[in-house]
This record gives sequence, C-alpha cells and structure tokens, in this order.
Amino acid sequence: MYTETPPFEQCLVLRDINQKEQKAKMTDMFDNVVLCKKCNVKMKPARLVRNGFEMRALICDRCGNKIVHPADEADYNNFLSLKNKIFKVKMRIVGNSYAVSIPKEIVDFIKIQEKIMNDMVSLCFNDAKKLSLTFDSGEEKEIEEEE
Repeated sequence: MYTETPPFEQCLVLRDINQKEQKAKMTDMFDNVVLCKKCNVKMKPARLVRNGFEMRALICDRCGNKIVHPADEADYNNFLSLKNKIFKVKMRIVGNSYAVSIPKEIVDFIKIQEKIMNDMVSLCFNDAKKLSLTFDSGEEKEIEEEE
C-alpha cells in the first residue's frame, strides 16, 4: 500500500532544505563594495583597535563614517561584559603547587578569539598582590639568560 507524505510535512522538508541552501550561500557584506549612506562614496576596509581588541571596519574617507563588522562588534561587547565582571575563584593545593581555576566563560572567549589555543599560559608576578596570566599563542619566545 502506497502512502503519500502529507502536504504539511512536505512543506516543512522543503523549507528546511531552502534554509540550509541559503545559509551555505550567505556571504560576508564586507566582501562586497559598500557605499557610505551619507555621501555615497565607496568605503575602504580598515582595522579599529579598542582596548587592545582589533575589529574589522569600513571607513568613508570623505565624511569619516564608520561601520564595524557585526560579528566583531558582538565579540567586543562580550569582551566588555567579561572584562567588567569580577570572578571569585578558589585557590587549591595540588602537590607542591597551588592551582586556581579559570572560569569557563573566559577560556571559551579566548578559544574563540585565538581560534586555536595552546594549553600553556605565562604567569608573571607584577606587584606585591598582583599576578598576570597570559594565554600563549604557541610561539616560542627567546629568553636571554644572565651569566
């Protein structure tokens, strides 16, 4: 006995296929020519740096109008929310050392920014009550030894 798929289910299947095709075809607007909405001049690609955070942008040479890439703007806003947040973490004894856990939110953000994160970090004793932790990019750094 042959049964047909009800028309409603066919529509859902077709809609899902069309949405997947549209996502695959979607391009970045920054890959195209963008005209300034104020003076109708072609905008030029640039890099903006805010708080050490680099973002892609388009800038109009004539009027100075700026468009920041939406994905970079969202990442920057996420950075600001993490930057202003105070995390209370425990310090634990592990063997002859002490361990401090880094909140998952911070590690996830750094992984997104660096795309590939090496598990090594640099730790520096800055002031009497201040430590600095830097996620290494995996590049080897030369250290000069004193004799």
